Amino acid sequence: MHSTPSSNFMRALLADIEAVEYMLDHQWFETGVARIGAEQEICVVDAKTYKPLPLAVEILESMPNCPWLDNELARFNLEINLQPQDFTGACFQTMEQEILQRLQEIRDNLGPFNAELLLTGILPTIRKHDLERHNLTPRERYNLLIDAMTAQRNGQAFEFRLRGIDELQVRHDTPLLEACNTSFQIHLQVNPEEYARMYNFALALAGPTLALGANSPIVFGRRLWHESRIALFQQALDVRTTHDHLRERSTRVNFGNNWVENSILDIYREDLARFRTLIARESEENVEEKIRRGETPLLLALRLHNSSIYRWNRPYYGISPNGKPHLRIENRILPAGPSVVDQMANTAFWTGAMIGCQLHYADVRQKMSWEDARSNFEKAAAFGLDSKFSWFDGQKISARDLLLQELIPLARLGLQARQVASADIDQYLGIAEARMKGHTNGAIWQLNSYSTLRRKLREDEALVTLTAAIHNRQKQNLPVHEWTPPSADDLPHYQAKSLKVEEFMTTDLFTVQKDDLIQLVAKLMDWRRIQYLPVEDHKGHLCGLITARLVLRHLAKQTELEQPAAEQVQDIMIAEPISVHPSLLILDAIKLMRDKKIGCLPVVQNGELVGIITENDFLDITARLIEQWEQ
Repeated sequence: MHSTPSSNFMRALLADIEAVEYMLDHQWFETGVARIGAEQEICVVDAKTYKPLPLAVEILESMPNCPWLDNELARFNLEINLQPQDFTGACFQTMEQEILQRLQEIRDNLGPFNAELLLTGILPTIRKHDLERHNLTPRERYNLLIDAMTAQRNGQAFEFRLRGIDELQVRHDTPLLEACNTSFQIHLQVNPEEYARMYNFALALAGPTLALGANSPIVFGRRLWHESRIALFQQALDVRTTHDHLRERSTRVNFGNNWVENSILDIYREDLARFRTLIARESEENVEEKIRRGETPLLLALRLHNSSIYRWNRPYYGISPNGKPHLRIENRILPAGPSVVDQMANTAFWTGAMIGCQLHYADVRQKMSWEDARSNFEKAAAFGLDSKFSWFDGQKISARDLLLQELIPLARLGLQARQVASADIDQYLGIAEARMKGHTNGAIWQLNSYSTLRRKLREDEALVTLTAAIHNRQKQNLPVHEWTPPSADDLPHYQAKSLKVEEFMTTDLFTVQKDDLIQLVAKLMDWRRIQYLPVEDHKGHLCGLITARLVLRHLAKQTELEQPAAEQVQDIMIAEPISVHPSLLILDAIKLMRDKKIGCLPVVQNGELVGIITENDFLDITARLIEQWEQ
């Protein structure tokens, strides 16, 4: 495998696309068969701290006879590949039981690793330092992909900026920010002659489906979009760089650029035209010779290129057990969780709605614009069930009303047409209806719970408690509309000894500069009830520290007969304060403060002031530990 595509690989890619065209023209593809499948991504967390545990490789090695289990991009993620099911009968119940069984098989092997499993779109306890290069799963393909994307940035850092209730702006040196995301990806096999029509229905349903299943509102302790995965995935893998001109460039993670007109070939051709191949692999497959012999080709080059372009509805070429090629739509929109039964409710809704649309609408392009479909998707990512959509025939309707009044009933008709068991329909669509009636989903539950916890707990403890609560309810396989708020019982023993400074420090800083008046410092300390003010320059670099004691000493001298000459911050500040790096353990920071007899530590990374910890910050955690000891 190579990071620089070769001419041979490009020839193979073109040959694969020509092979798809030939197979379509000569009706090679399997028809009249409908199957569903899924991929379950999982977070591996420490059983005590509920933070990412980078032992997925070791866990996989301890389960050598499990071909259904695989690694993912990060060392703290695993993936279960589920058996395809005929889209009829008790298919959803069968899929749910398979997921539960596989999860239990993994849990049975986790004892030596002190690990647990969690299903969530973005793990609330994930931290920026969990996304460093050393946590990349050691596979050649992943390394080449990361290197190729990094090279296309021409030395510019990857950035993530998003605003919801809170705001987050962060830079990272690799695309590994994408590893925050954990999905439940659904596959639907469709007839080739219906592919364009069905794919367009998938685009139209993207917004409502996302609103129903949103479950990723918190990133690095910030409350952002209801489904922050959408923006995070797009920005994390965005290899575009800024330019002075207004030339349009598509991101590798995208909704698409228009409706599909004719067939799956429209998508494959557009993706080859718009996106450079990032990695190449020499293939011994002679596609032309296989076609001449009447054999189904693997299309390895096309599959490899397709795997590096992340459409939210991805085109998929597969081969059925009977040896015939088939086409699928892979729905990558939905997050993992909140529980397995919730995921199956999302699956039943999306697949049922797809069939319902197929039965009741000739062409979605006659009912709404592509721009409205994309706008609905972006609204759903940002606002979830609080979105207002532009729907068929110019209708303006809330996400909740659209789902409850139109789309869930349409999904019911679609599932009935596929002769899905009535018990499955009632159970899973009943969960979707209950969410709408209660105006809740995973994102809303997390946002409400975290906001309540933050009124009582520090950020890290609130995130850990939230994650523990998700884990406890998820293991019972309760649908999210039945979840109770987190309580102290969810986290009886908060683990603080492994905390790093970056997880504990205050980042909402009040600072001054060298030439500010000391009177301003006194006022700020009085107004904000703080004892320490870092001094920074206009670039955000730490250059001093002002303490309440220094200000009091200055004010005391002003009462003396001889007035002091000091007027500005630089006249009295500590010029070279002791500072620490964000990666330092909290216990080491406490020891440093005790040994040096200081009450404050500015936190500096690459010369830039990023946070502060003070003696008062430790009172909260000390009180919590004393409460635990008494209990």
